[in-house]
Parts: sequence; structure tokens; C-alpha cells
Amino acid sequence: MIVVLAGGVGAARFLEGVVQVVAPDDVTAIVNTGDDTTMHGLRICPDLDIVMCTLAGVIDREQGWGIANDTTECMTWLGKLGGPTWFKLGDRDLAMHIRRTELLRTGHTLSEVAEQFGRALGVAVRLLPMSNEPVETYIKTPDGTIHFEEYFVRHRAQDEVLGVHFEGADVSSPAPGVLESIRDAQAILIAPSNPIVSVGTILAIPGIRAALEATNAPVVAVSPIVGGAAIKGPAGPLLRANGYEVSALGVAHCYQGIIDALVIDHADAHLAEAIRALGIDVTITDTIMRGLPEKRALAQAAIEAAANMVQ
Repeated sequence: MIVVLAGGVGAARFLEGVVQVVAPDDVTAIVNTGDDTTMHGLRICPDLDIVMCTLAGVIDREQGWGIANDTTECMTWLGKLGGPTWFKLGDRDLAMHIRRTELLRTGHTLSEVAEQFGRALGVAVRLLPMSNEPVETYIKTPDGTIHFEEYFVRHRAQDEVLGVHFEGADVSSPAPGVLESIRDAQAILIAPSNPIVSVGTILAIPGIRAALEATNAPVVAVSPIVGGAAIKGPAGPLLRANGYEVSALGVAHCYQGIIDALVIDHADAHLAEAIRALGIDVTITDTIMRGLPEKRALAQAAIEAAANMVQ
């Protein structure tokens, strides 16, 4: 079994490559739920939905989120009625949130909802939320503390970042199957997701970091930083705010003690020796996932890096 620690868009695309190399039912994705929020009375799980809809083949590929060819009549009417519309939700997207909220309200866990949705959409990969308890990521800015989605979507990640807080993480627990999948994995891959607010949130759940440190399986991360900049999203300012250099070397420092190897882009080959000096092996390849061939090749490189650690 291959276990992948996953955030949103980058992880979803990486997983598309993984399932080209490994049978989908041999893959377990542990997905960040720190971006989850409640809007319009509905529980929204951005990363779970992005991963699920990508693997189901229904994602809006131009955006990287939402459902392809969706309509937005509900949001249009919400706006007319004075409701907030800065967080765009398509009509089919809303159906997922309505059904999820109903199931959670009647006693189902987020794990159970994810399993039910995955089955309904034909997703063979096992999708595990990092925790069934609510954990939400907040960004500290000079003007106050705001939810990550407000920082990222409403403010377009323009606020100065002073710090990050994972509300509820310290009193949460890993969802059923999370620790067991780490224990039983043949290899663990950390997708090219934001190290601070995607993977870092997963690591903040009590027991998960310790499980990764204790596992006998090789742990390989893919750097989301190429040439000193994030491929997508606000990883740069968030790394910097947490005291890390915005580079593949900074990612290595962030994951030091957890990973055995780091996959970096050719643009960062000059950092390989400094990364190896941290006790982390390095694989150099093309990490930009332009299409399915590149996704498959990147997944293959990460899986081969893991296999090399046990030879």
C-alpha cells in the first residue's frame, strides 16, 4: 500500500500520477481538513472535495477546484439577497455540501461521509480525512486573525503573514485508519502541497508526526517550491513566516526528521548537496505537472526514490 499525505490541487494532480503507477485500490490518501469551514450553514471541505473530484474525473481543470461545467445560479441569487459570494460555490458543488452537512448533522463522521461520496463518484483510492474532529487553520495578519479560506480566497493571499494557528488540532485525534495506514504502508509519499497549511496541518494532529517518525516505511516528499517560488498557492509567505527559507532546502528543513528523501526540480539541483547534508536523500527530476505524462513521471520518481531506500 502507498500512502499519500495530501493537500488540495497539487496533491490531487500528483495522485492522478500515482494511480497511473500503482493500482488505485492500493493507494490511501490522508487528506488535510484544516481548510474546512462552514458557510451558508454548510460544512465545506475544500481539499477532500478537490482530491475526490479530481480522481473521479469531474474536476474543473481550468480552476483546479469545483465541478466541470457547473452552474452558479444559487450563488447569483444569494448575491441578490445580500448573501456573501466571495467564496464561489457551483450548484453541483453545493449539492455535495448540503448532503455532507445533513449526514454530519445526523451522526455520521467525516470519514464515513468521505467513504460514501468516494463510492458514489467511483473513486477507488481510499480517502481518509486527517481527523473527524473539526480543525480549522487561521492566519495571523497585522489586521487580526482570519480563517485560511478568507486569507486565500477573499484576500487573494495578499495579507502579510505573521503566523499560523491550527484551531482544534491539539484536542483532535487521527481519523480511523490513519495511523494504521502509516504503520502498514510500503511507502509514504508527501505530495507537493503547502508544507505549512496542508501537510503541516496533518502533522499537527496528535500522533501523526510520531507515527511517521516511527514507521519502517520510507517517507518521500515532493517539493512544492521550484526555483525559489511556489508552483501554486501561498507556500512562499507561509514558509517565510514560519522561519523557513523559500526554497527546496527550506522544504527539507521543514520536513527534517520525518522524510528520508526529497524530490526536487532540476532548477534546484544546486541545493542537492545541502539537502543531503541534512541526512535526506535527493532525487532530481521535472516536478512541474503540465499533463498526465508529467504527473505519472513525477509519481514514478517518488515511488522509485522510496524503493531505493529499502534496497
